[in-house]
Amino acid sequence: MKRSFSFGSARDTALVVLGTGLIAGTYGLVRLAYGLFLPDIERSVPLGSALAGYVSSGASAAYCLGALVGVVAARHPRLLVAAAFATAAGGALGMAAAPGTGLLVPSVVLASTGAGLASPAMVGVVARSLARDDVDRGQAVVNSGTGPGLVGAGVLALAVPDWRAGFVVSAVLTAAAGVAVLLLDRGPGAAPETDASGTSAPRRTSPGGRTWMTALGWPLLGALLLGVASAPVWTYGRSHLVASGAGDTGSVLAWIALGAGGAATVLTAGTLSARPPTRAWALTTLVVAASVAALTAPGRLPAAGLACAVFGWSFVAATSALIAWVTEVDGDRAAAGTSAVFVALVMGQAAGSAAAGAVADGAGLGVAFVGGGVAAVGAAAVGAARSHREPGDRPDGGSGAAASPRPAPAGARPDRP
Repeated sequence: MKRSFSFGSARDTALVVLGTGLIAGTYGLVRLAYGLFLPDIERSVPLGSALAGYVSSGASAAYCLGALVGVVAARHPRLLVAAAFATAAGGALGMAAAPGTGLLVPSVVLASTGAGLASPAMVGVVARSLARDDVDRGQAVVNSGTGPGLVGAGVLALAVPDWRAGFVVSAVLTAAAGVAVLLLDRGPGAAPETDASGTSAPRRTSPGGRTWMTALGWPLLGALLLGVASAPVWTYGRSHLVASGAGDTGSVLAWIALGAGGAATVLTAGTLSARPPTRAWALTTLVVAASVAALTAPGRLPAAGLACAVFGWSFVAATSALIAWVTEVDGDRAAAGTSAVFVALVMGQAAGSAAAGAVADGAGLGVAFVGGGVAAVGAAAVGAARSHREPGDRPDGGSGAAASPRPAPAGARPDRP
């Protein structure tokens, strides 16, 4: 654990920790907390399964818009950080104040935009702030912030008087983390970063001379399928547990277990980042499939909590593998590539939420969870297929273990060893 949070200087370590906090806020405390608080929200603002799914789909569309802005403004991560915490916190406050669907729905949508902006923002900040050898691990740690955010949201659900107060606290914490990141970010450097030998780090471009978006085709497909697979859990997971007899407290504890699983990716970040990204992707998405299938019929609470924890770990680890996969395609455009694949992931979540809501009204949530498991197997197959073709696809003609050093992102700091 000590190695996971050690990044050269105290300032760099603080930046990673508070960047993790920004992801925790925008994702766990705000965007994904909608699913956690949904049973409580429906007691105050009646929605119904179908409308709740459509609201989630609208929020996913807003996330995509934010991530697309991240593609356009990838060279300006400070601007993205500011927009991320402003929209997330503003949306959370709007949800807390909403007397009905008229304010609740647009607030949920606005809040979700912040998460779409936060991921490319932190990819850019980490890439230009950390030493080259620390970037992969730093990205994985920051990306794991979803887990602690989910744990925090669960604790808030148990500790605060109602869901509205929970979103107020979430807004404050998210804004504080964002401001801290802005204060710690050193800004862009003036030259490419050098490696440990003092030579300029080579830049990797899209393999085989293909265009950038064509080279991203496979990770985009995998991300889309992961979004479909995870949608039933994020939107209806707690509702499904409550309907299965877990109760309010038990279902919140299962959600906290989900977040703890996501936070545990910090412990496995080094091991997974040592694998070729496509292999790490295939492994983690297969675990997503198993955990979603296990939630089809939750059964006893301990088993449901374990399934949620495994889902949390595998989903967050898969998204970290996705970032590494994109960086391998073209390290110079890692932030923009991350935005693109996260758009695909959330488009999958939008489609998956709407489909799961329709299926739930007809055949029940259990069937929707089965569909999610099947989609996760498809995502794993995409990574497995690319793993088998990997030696011929790579610029150096070797395996993942023999890859050339990581490229220095544009604007990397020249003063780092």
